[in-house]
Amino acid sequence: MHTHSRFCFAIVLSAVLSAVAFAGAWDEPAWQFWLAPGAAPAGWTKIAPDSAYTDARACGYEATDGITQNATGTTADRPYYFSAGLAEGNYRVAVTFSGTLTVKTEVRRLVLENAVSVPGATSRREFIVNIRRDGIVGAAPPDRTAVNLKPRERAEEKWNWDDKLTLEFNTSASAFPAVAAIEITRAEDVPTLFLLGDSTVCDQPREPYASWGQMLTRFFKPTIAVANHAESGESYQSALGRGRLAKILSQLRPGDTVMLQFGHNDMKSVDVPAYTASIRQFVSAIRAKKAAVVLVTQMQRRTFGEDGKITNSHKGYPDAVREVAREEKLPLIDLHAMSMQFYEALGKDGSAIAFKPGDGTHHNAYGAYELAKCIVQGIRDNKLPLARHIEDDFAGFAPAKPDAPESLKIPPSLTAPGEKPDGS
Repeated sequence: MHTHSRFCFAIVLSAVLSAVAFAGAWDEPAWQFWLAPGAAPAGWTKIAPDSAYTDARACGYEATDGITQNATGTTADRPYYFSAGLAEGNYRVAVTFSGTLTVKTEVRRLVLENAVSVPGATSRREFIVNIRRDGIVGAAPPDRTAVNLKPRERAEEKWNWDDKLTLEFNTSASAFPAVAAIEITRAEDVPTLFLLGDSTVCDQPREPYASWGQMLTRFFKPTIAVANHAESGESYQSALGRGRLAKILSQLRPGDTVMLQFGHNDMKSVDVPAYTASIRQFVSAIRAKKAAVVLVTQMQRRTFGEDGKITNSHKGYPDAVREVAREEKLPLIDLHAMSMQFYEALGKDGSAIAFKPGDGTHHNAYGAYELAKCIVQGIRDNKLPLARHIEDDFAGFAPAKPDAPESLKIPPSLTAPGEKPDGS
C-alpha cells in the first residue's frame, strides 16, 4: 500500500474511533483491541499477529498459523479466531475492517454476512453476542447447580460454554478482510431471545451441518441478544432433566422471549398427551417469570410421497403444538407447514440441496438459512415485539419461493469431520 493510502487509512480509522468515544456509545467497562499496524491508542490492547490466547492474558488468537498483518489491519489465508476472556452475559461487539467480512461467534453463529467496507477505507459494524456458563444460580429445583452437559458439549461445542467470547473472521471473497479494531462492552440493556430445541435448532459445531438457530442471529439488529440453549438429541423432558430450562429460568427477565421447538425426539419416547403436557409445563414456568413464549412446530423431514408432496412423518405432534398455542393464546410459528412449502418448491430431488448429504432431517447452511428466514417471517406475521429488532435488509420471505441456492455465499468454518448430530 502506498504511503498516501496508509495516511488516508489512519485518518479514517482515527475518525471512526474518535466518533465512538465522543458519542459515549460504550459504557464502562469496555474492552478495546487494536489489530492495525503501529502502537495502540491509549487504553487499547495491542494484538499482534503472533498474539496467541492465553489464560493469563485473556485475549488473542486461538491459533496464529496463517495470520499476518498488512497496512490496514490483521488478515489471514484462512478463517481465523479471536477470543477475549469475559464473564457470562450479553455483549455488544464492534468490528472495524476493510474488505468483505463474515463473522460467526462462539460455535458458528452467523452475525455478519459478507459485509463490504467502504472502498479504500474502513467500515465499522456492530452485533450482539451472548456467552454463557453451565452454572445455574437461584433456579428451581434448588439442588440443581449446573446444566448436565453432554460429552459433545464439552468437546467440539466447548466454545459455547467456556469463559471466552470467540469471533470467527471469514469471507466469501477471493481475499480475506483486514480487521483493524475490535471493541466489546456489556449489553445489559438489551432483551434476550432464548432458543430451546433439538439438533435442528442448536449451534451445530461441524460443517456441513447447520441449524436455523445459528443462522437466526444474522437477521437481528444489535438491539437484541440471541441465547441458543438448544442441543442435539433433546426432547422437552430431556431438556428439563439436564437443567436447560432451569438455566434459562435463572436468567429470564420481563421483556425476554423464549422460543420453543421440540418434537423430532419427543415422538420416539412419549405419546401425544404426554408431549402436550410437557409443552404446557414449559409454558407455565416461563410465564411465571413474566417472559413471552413463542411456540414453533418442528420442520418436516424430507419425506416425499409418490405424488411429489411431503408426507407428515410427525403424526399428531405438530397438531399438539398448534392446540396449545390456540388454547393458551400464544403466538405460533408453523415451521412444519412452512418447511413443507419450502421443500416442495425445490422438488423431491432438488430439495436434497438443503440437507446434509444422505440426511433427511439435518440441514446444511442453505437449508438452515432459509428456515431461519421462515422464523423471521413468522415473527413479522405474528406482529411480535421481536419484529422491531429485525434487520432492515430483511425484505420478507415466502417459503414457496425460496432463494436460489447459488445466491447464498456463507463461507464454511474450519471444522474437522465428525459424527452426525444426535436425533433423527
